[in-house]
Amino acid sequence: MTAYAIVTLTVNDAETLAQYREKAGAALAKYDAKPLHVSPDATVIEGDITAPDVTVILTFPDRDKALGWINDPELANVHALRRGSGTSNIILM
Repeated sequence: MTAYAIVTLTVNDAETLAQYREKAGAALAKYDAKPLHVSPDATVIEGDITAPDVTVILTFPDRDKALGWINDPELANVHALRRGSGTSNIILM
């Protein structure tokens, strides 16, 4: 069953985020993942949180592929770039 991941980023280092973006596509492709939607304009419509700078909805063929992507030791440097660009949160659904 298709799995979705919601990624939120609050960016503190745009240069590191640019480096991440250069590598993110290949890292996602390795696990057959695709960005369903990317938005720099998220708006909180309920709750007491601050909207992130970037919100992404990713699709994976299944949960195992999503978990493989986040836990792949060969992709640790790619994930480190994302984390190094600011605050990163990922929720798997």
